Amino acid sequence: MTNLHLIYGFAGAGKTTFARKLETEISAIRFTHDESMVKLYGNNPDEEKFPDYYERISDLIWNLTMQLLRLDRDVILDFGFWSRKSRDEARCKAKIANAQVKLYFVTCSEVVMRKRVAIRNNNLPSDSLWIDENAFELFKQSYEALGDDENYIIIETDV
Repeated sequence: MTNLHLIYGFAGAGKTTFARKLETEISAIRFTHDESMVKLYGNNPDEEKFPDYYERISDLIWNLTMQLLRLDRDVILDFGFWSRKSRDEARCKAKIANAQVKLYFVTCSEVVMRKRVAIRNNNLPSDSLWIDENAFELFKQSYEALGDDENYIIIETDV
């Protein structure tokens, strides 16, 4: 059966590093929202336009994802999936495409996440978004914990 792999975790947890490793191990197609955002709109997109940009990229990636799932290709979505709603919508879309969902919770301590984000910002890779301390704190307000009814695989990245 075809799998849709959802990567859940906060900024700096190691989601993209894990998604890249998984991509190689299982020979799946990986989409990382931030990479697409950077390619189209730069490392620090205009804050006012960001929601529109985000929606456009999401639509494009979901269209490609659904095509690939229908062609029996595994897909990895490195989106963060911070809201329960986004995870439920992904599960719904997977069901439509007759795909099974695998949810990965990529996690580490907040100290490690902050350190990784700061290091990344100091030497910003060409495919990463700039996340300052203010953005980190704002993002925390949008981050919803996994529900007790959500099946997931924990990936610890503190090491």
